[in-house]
Amino acid sequence: MNHSIVTEFLILGLTQNPQLREVLIFVFLFVYLVAFLGNMLIIVAIVYNPTLHTPMYVFLLALAIVDIICTTSIIPKLLETMLSLENTISYGGCMSQLFFFTWSLGAEMVLFTTMAYDRYVAISFPLHYNTIMSRCMCVTLLSIVMAIAVTNSWVHTGLILRLTFCGPNTIDHFFCEIPPLLALSCSPVRVNEVMVYVADITLAVGDFTLTCISYGFIIAAILRIRTAEGKKKAFSTCSSHLIVVSLYYCPVIYTYIRPASSYTFEKDKVVAALYTLVTPTLNPIVYSFRNKEMQAGIRKVFVFLKR
Repeated sequence: MNHSIVTEFLILGLTQNPQLREVLIFVFLFVYLVAFLGNMLIIVAIVYNPTLHTPMYVFLLALAIVDIICTTSIIPKLLETMLSLENTISYGGCMSQLFFFTWSLGAEMVLFTTMAYDRYVAISFPLHYNTIMSRCMCVTLLSIVMAIAVTNSWVHTGLILRLTFCGPNTIDHFFCEIPPLLALSCSPVRVNEVMVYVADITLAVGDFTLTCISYGFIIAAILRIRTAEGKKKAFSTCSSHLIVVSLYYCPVIYTYIRPASSYTFEKDKVVAALYTLVTPTLNPIVYSFRNKEMQAGIRKVFVFLKR
């Protein structure tokens, strides 16, 4: 049960420099519009085109929804605090932001692994793909993603709610994340740190390892392709995916695997921007817009809108 005395938090943001602050407002607004509109375009294209109702695009649809939730839980409030004179967020608003961000964090990690497995099956067992990745299997995998994400979010948010915040209420970050909140707690945070560590090992390190293993099998299958053009195209796709996955997992593992006493917030803000702002913006470009079937689906959407 929460006994917190603090009713609101002060968010310092990325910088206190007024001139740089004005520049960042436009940068964050641009990033949010690109991420939101790009992912919305993917959602509409997949929903509108029956030819894209396959496992790969269903997972892309789920990833786009997760990315929208992730950026929407952070950037609008960030812009509001940067534009207002008082950079505050209520206690309830902070906990809500923490819940939805933690949910999207867990969902995205498990989705990356699921998508890598889907590509592994498609390349290694093309003749059995439809049998293995059946509708029942897709529903099961997405249910697992949702269950893990919700459980992860409820556990961490619930543990934060049990903490007492009685002294300083200044969050040296640009949103309500677990590390800066643990640093403000007046009560012991050992249990929180242990659970964060467990989640980081099982979700971040575990999913990253499984994703790399899947891509290892994919690369082995690519090497068996006879044509040089086919190898080049497949390697290009895999390398792009692995770069985006690495940009997501490495900062997450770095951020959550350390105890609260070792946080260096000036550096951690930049690191957090990679998995909260950069990756959701890159996902539509890397996973979808370079795909010919997705490009065709998007063109159909625009043709429909022109009618």
